[in-house]
Amino acid sequence: MTRLIEFLIALGIVAGLALLVGVVLPDHRHISESVETNRKMTIVYDTVNNLRRFRDWNTLVLRDPKIELRTSGAVAGVGARLDYTSQDDRIGSGSWEIVESIPNEKVVIKVDDQARGHDKTVQFLLQPTGKNNRNVKITQTYDVEYGWDLVGRYAGLYVSRHVGDDMKMGLARMSNMLASVPNFDYRADNVPLRDLSIVEVPAEDLLVVNAGNVDRSNEAIKQSIKNNQEWIKRTLDANNLEAAGPVRIITTDFGQEKYAFDVALPIRRKGSAPAAAPAAETEGEEADEAAAKAAQAAAFAKPVPAQGEPLQVKIPDGAPVQYVRTKPGRSAFGSFTGFMAELDAVRNSVRAWATTNGYEVTDRPYEVWEGGVDKAFTPEGEYDVYWHIK
Repeated sequence: MTRLIEFLIALGIVAGLALLVGVVLPDHRHISESVETNRKMTIVYDTVNNLRRFRDWNTLVLRDPKIELRTSGAVAGVGARLDYTSQDDRIGSGSWEIVESIPNEKVVIKVDDQARGHDKTVQFLLQPTGKNNRNVKITQTYDVEYGWDLVGRYAGLYVSRHVGDDMKMGLARMSNMLASVPNFDYRADNVPLRDLSIVEVPAEDLLVVNAGNVDRSNEAIKQSIKNNQEWIKRTLDANNLEAAGPVRIITTDFGQEKYAFDVALPIRRKGSAPAAAPAAETEGEEADEAAAKAAQAAAFAKPVPAQGEPLQVKIPDGAPVQYVRTKPGRSAFGSFTGFMAELDAVRNSVRAWATTNGYEVTDRPYEVWEGGVDKAFTPEGEYDVYWHIK
């Protein structure tokens, strides 16, 4: 009996000491880890300001490759949310939701998971660094409150090892992921790229000519396009077809000295264009000009879906023209005004935007030369840029 009493007294002393230690342990834990990248600030900020690439850097996916991820709410910024569910009891279910976002400075995320504690918050703090501030320092912080949950306070002793190690690995993966994104600032002042978005592209009927490898001089490129447009025109005339939109250039390779591309034109049967909207009542030259603009707008409505069965197109002898019916799909899209020579940077900017937002581009990019060929070699060149996504 005496030994039992001694055991209970010892147990009480141990419990009391554990309680006392728990009371004096911190009720809040803060962890911080950093990594540096040479990607543009725009790319880094957009990466952490949306949750579409969560799978590509967060370590939850490594712990359970079969984890289910679902995004909802806003596409990016405040309100963007990701919920996850895992059959692994150590992970369970939870969510990340962006609750604060300051462009190119900070993104704050509310975290809900099965670990002990409450008011869990992850922050990504962005700071220009390196020579001429060309790099970006990404600091990820994690904060958790335990309050009077004494067991939670003890769990906090190990949060640096568990959460901290995951943060280190996650930032390393994010750095590698960022390295795969073309390093082009698609919001830079010197890149007048606008209307970046994902658009639906219908099936289209095209006449296509492979221009081959052309010298990268404006005159050589312009002449090649016009020569190939002449082949396309002959094919149109031979088949009672008409243009359904402006000429487009499909890029195969934009090298240091040569430019490999295809010239393409969307087509349809003559007379199948939608009717032009009625013009306001005007007279003389104004009426003719208004009618011409209305006709062109109707004829070049974009994009023009292919109708019915594929066209039966007879290619004239010797013409290097191919008829193609494309498949419908989705594309990363942007509009640009400027010189044709700037299009390579524009294409890479569209790809950088798409990749940063969780889309994988595929096939070859192309531009619709809205202003025509001659205007393309001036500062007033107008282009719609497309790059198909998976």
